[in-house]
Amino acid sequence: MDCVFCKIVNGEIPSYKVYEDENVLAILDISQATPGHTLVLAKKHVKNLYDMDEKSAAQTFACVPKIAQAIKKAFNPIGLNVLINTDKPLQTVYHFHLHLIPRYPCDGVEIDFINNMGNTSKEKFAETQKKIIDALK
Repeated sequence: MDCVFCKIVNGEIPSYKVYEDENVLAILDISQATPGHTLVLAKKHVKNLYDMDEKSAAQTFACVPKIAQAIKKAFNPIGLNVLINTDKPLQTVYHFHLHLIPRYPCDGVEIDFINNMGNTSKEKFAETQKKIIDALK
């Protein structure tokens, strides 16, 4: 398999490990958007969140608070973004991982959401709600 994260999990490519158990590996992101930027990887190869089963998700997400608390203790950021890119437009490595990005004053990281408050009718909310509920069945 030609997956960079599988190669890291298998020890074929060096990394800066900060946490490891039988199911999860956490490493420093090579880009370090901010000091302490950490990736939490499922050791089992799964393309992304869409393909992840509940057991694997539970195992992966279970360690996130512990790692986030360690980042907070080590760096004292003003906050933390948890980011998962799934498919287009932003997923670049197709092996499930999540980003823990500590935030600092004037750190230059921009995550922006369009504020559409007031632009969605009650009918559109109800339609959207129904679509998701129906898809959960």
